[in-house]
Amino acid sequence: MNIMVRVAIVDDHESVRLGLKAACQEAGYDVVLTAATVDEFVAELGDRECEVVVLDLSLGDGSRVTDNVKRVQATGAAVLVHSIADRVASVREALAAGAAGVIPKSSPTTTVMAAIATVASGDVLNNLEWATAIDADSDFAKAQLGRRERDVLHLYASGLPLKAVAAQLGIANSTAREYLDRIRVKYVEVGRPAPTKVDLLRRAVEDGILPGLDPDTGNERN
Repeated sequence: MNIMVRVAIVDDHESVRLGLKAACQEAGYDVVLTAATVDEFVAELGDRECEVVVLDLSLGDGSRVTDNVKRVQATGAAVLVHSIADRVASVREALAAGAAGVIPKSSPTTTVMAAIATVASGDVLNNLEWATAIDADSDFAKAQLGRRERDVLHLYASGLPLKAVAAQLGIANSTAREYLDRIRVKYVEVGRPAPTKVDLLRRAVEDGILPGLDPDTGNERN
């Protein structure tokens, strides 16, 4: 299954790039390229496709975290942040920009490889570093959702079609749609837009509406 996952590594330390590349190849991933900067990554990627980019937060060219995350996402790849865990402000910035998860450089190789698989499958990687970055940052504001809005988000982000959400809550489809639109507006208002269903899942996990997944077991945290 891993063979079809195409991975790129962006880190300004050659030893890190070489180590991650070797680990990815051993895990069966296709390493498309490695680069020292996002500029280099974009230039070398060309027409090739990549599912996951393992991105260091602090690159030697002085580029901004938000810009780096968004430029990588613009190529169609998901971003897995690989960095020193105590850079809380930068971690929060990367998550706010849409990074799919955070994995510290101190993590065992098997944990990093599992995180790549999680992100490649489109799932949200919810781990301690993510939670710490959110909890430590007072600017990471939760959307103030009403009880019914939370119910709609919980069911919809869990995977139910909107029609099924409406049926389960005993409301009209149009009413469920109104709640969903209202939820998206509230997340935009706190600077955490959620235009897609995956984005809504991420917001629901971040705000404790849905449980996160343990990156080591893939099971829900209690």
